[in-house]
Amino acid sequence: MKRSGIILLAAVAAVLVAASLRSPYSAAQNRGQKGVYMAYYVDQGDTIFYDELPPVWCFPKGTRRDRKDWRNYYKLVYNFNKVYPYALLVSEVLDQVDSTIEANHFRRAEEDRYTNEWQKQILKDFEPIIRKMTVSQGQLLMRLVDRETSKTSYKIVKEYRSSVSAVFWQGVARLFGQNLKSAYDPKGQDAQTEELVKAWQAGEFDRLYYSVFMEWPEPVKIPSKYRK
Repeated sequence: MKRSGIILLAAVAAVLVAASLRSPYSAAQNRGQKGVYMAYYVDQGDTIFYDELPPVWCFPKGTRRDRKDWRNYYKLVYNFNKVYPYALLVSEVLDQVDSTIEANHFRRAEEDRYTNEWQKQILKDFEPIIRKMTVSQGQLLMRLVDRETSKTSYKIVKEYRSSVSAVFWQGVARLFGQNLKSAYDPKGQDAQTEELVKAWQAGEFDRLYYSVFMEWPEPVKIPSKYRK
């Protein structure tokens, strides 16, 4: 991973990263495979064969992009599929950590011990995954974590580590052109990302991905203990 990716590792892995299971794909995935039989039914003595056509995603009217814009959009769709499940689970794990701390009325030392144990476990399980991410995937993950938790990476590091750690990593991030304090902007910088989030929530992202790449998205690999 590039040097700026180490910043992401420190910020996101210092929090908690996990991933969710993807929904199963439709039967249309079998199209093009050898030896797959078509379905049929008999209607008044006539045998009628039928098949499921691959999905087509219709972009909104007025959508115009030049070649460079389309390349950037393809990259965004690809990266989104890679990292969004982790952003969703960051939110769930943070909720779990906060609930445990509140329910047990931890003192500061006990809270630090508890969050440190969580961090060690998360690093053990997910550091290999994070290290394989590209810088652009890491940047997208940070913004999506902000969307799902309403907390920037800077705020997360500050709350779960320390203010000193947050200031240090923000300074390092600045040297590499990144900003841990940058907030998710669904109506501005992150408008296209927000469209993908809405498609995911509506159960339509896989069809969108197929329409772009003519293949189904690969499911995210997740350690079994983090699966629902």
